[in-house]
Amino acid sequence: MTSPAVSSRDLPHPAREEIRLEGVLHALSDPMRLRIVRELAAASDELSCSHFDLPVTKSTTTHHFRVLRESGVLRQIYQGTAKMNGLRRDDLDDLFPGLLDALLDAAARQTVRLGRE
Repeated sequence: MTSPAVSSRDLPHPAREEIRLEGVLHALSDPMRLRIVRELAAASDELSCSHFDLPVTKSTTTHHFRVLRESGVLRQIYQGTAKMNGLRRDDLDDLFPGLLDALLDAAARQTVRLGRE
């Protein structure tokens, strides 16, 4: 049996069982990556990379998305020429119940406390 051809545009993602807590926590420890995840969590659908207006270079933005994808925090797929991003909330909630909501809530409280919104 042969496997279907994989497009060069398919991006590697860890399987659910490969997602590790320390990888998720590392990915979310960076303020820019946490900002991306907060925006994705607030969105009702996937968002393209170009949607995010981060105060860093394009190559740094690409790095942040790669760290989030490789840690299992988000899933990236191509739709035409756009790379779309979606939070892997179901996987994260199943593996680490309450973690994502607790982190998002803590981040929101910190933003208010520091007067950054």
